[in-house]
Amino acid sequence: MFKSILPLSSIIALRFLGLFLVLPVISVYAMNLEGATTTLLGIVIGGYALTQMIFQVPFGVMSDKLGRKGTIVLGLILFALGSLICAISTDIYTLMLGRLLQGAGAIGAVVTAMISDLVKEEQRPKAMALMGMSIAGAFAISMLAGPIVGAAFGIEVLFYITMILALVSIYVLTKVPNPPHITHTYNKKANLKEILLNPNSIKMNITNFLQKGLMTFAFMIIPMVLINNFSWELSELWKVYIPAMIFGVLAMGPAAVFAEKKGKFKEILIIGVVFFAVSYLVIGFATSATVFAIGVVIFFVGFNMHEPIMQSLASKFAKVHQRGLVLGIFNSAGYLGTFLGGVIGGVFYEDVSLSTLVIVIAIICVIWAVLIITMPNPEKKKFVYLPLDEYKVENASRLEEANIDEWYINNTEKIIAVKYDNEKISEDELKNLLK
Repeated sequence: MFKSILPLSSIIALRFLGLFLVLPVISVYAMNLEGATTTLLGIVIGGYALTQMIFQVPFGVMSDKLGRKGTIVLGLILFALGSLICAISTDIYTLMLGRLLQGAGAIGAVVTAMISDLVKEEQRPKAMALMGMSIAGAFAISMLAGPIVGAAFGIEVLFYITMILALVSIYVLTKVPNPPHITHTYNKKANLKEILLNPNSIKMNITNFLQKGLMTFAFMIIPMVLINNFSWELSELWKVYIPAMIFGVLAMGPAAVFAEKKGKFKEILIIGVVFFAVSYLVIGFATSATVFAIGVVIFFVGFNMHEPIMQSLASKFAKVHQRGLVLGIFNSAGYLGTFLGGVIGGVFYEDVSLSTLVIVIAIICVIWAVLIITMPNPEKKKFVYLPLDEYKVENASRLEEANIDEWYINNTEKIIAVKYDNEKISEDELKNLLK
């Protein structure tokens, strides 16, 4: 499993590292460009997420129909081109164009779907957790490297680094095996209406929307408050980001293990939401840089508790033939949150006091936690893999009437894969159906 998943996790980590590198410092950088306002600043910070949201589902569907690898390469090329435009920009509008183009390379759901293709069902939680941890790791590294490199060499250097990381990712992709050819459950197409109305998917989409929105708003206000209110220099921002990174990484592992091993996904999400509410209240009412920094640390602990399990949990509510579309919608919701977090923050930051904003955020977090409470933890299922040379593929239609969750045929490995609840049907009964 790791031979297949590590390169893909590296690709997604490198791409997110490129995006995250500029987040700790971009608000200060962009405000010094020609034509900058706080509203335009919000669009620049969250702008890449707008095009991510628009192209996430089309890229997911394209990958389902035309193949994962080609779709990923196209996305990485667009991302590299957008990074180059950002690096050479001298005004706020050119920077905005580059950020929008960065987001047009919407490959997050495609990579996740490819991971799902390459690993067996029972290994998928580990694979998704590995990918989530790689994203959280990229996030942690960016909090340290972004302010230090940006202060030493200039923010535009961060965009050149981002471009290089995208090109390196294309090379890494060549080390990934091609996904198997799969005949999906009952040969059905993904049902958009069924997916959009699935209550658990709706709750996960809302969770991703709010989590990413709060992250973007945090990255907008942290450097601005520290520099404008507490007279910090850009080169000093590492003093708050390093503790946030350390505590965030320490929280990430136990949260992922508790969720994946113990099946306590819902509980981890709720704890993370509580941390978000507390952190914003501390940030909004801080009277010193030290208290403000404590609030930042609390926020990133909550964020890093969420990040390793989000993709895994969302995929658990999707059937195999729906994953590209389900994860496309899920990631689109997250990117919409990223975009609106920046835009709304930019619009209201100057006109509404920070203390008022954080009270509203805390209220939203209470409602959010109640929503998650109503969401069940995914049930653990059994899996059986039956070789096609021993079991008749023409009998697979009998599974449609059996009491199972889903089945599909892996034509590459020549197996029939069945996901079922062993309290409703036994493995022997499944085998008898196919003999």
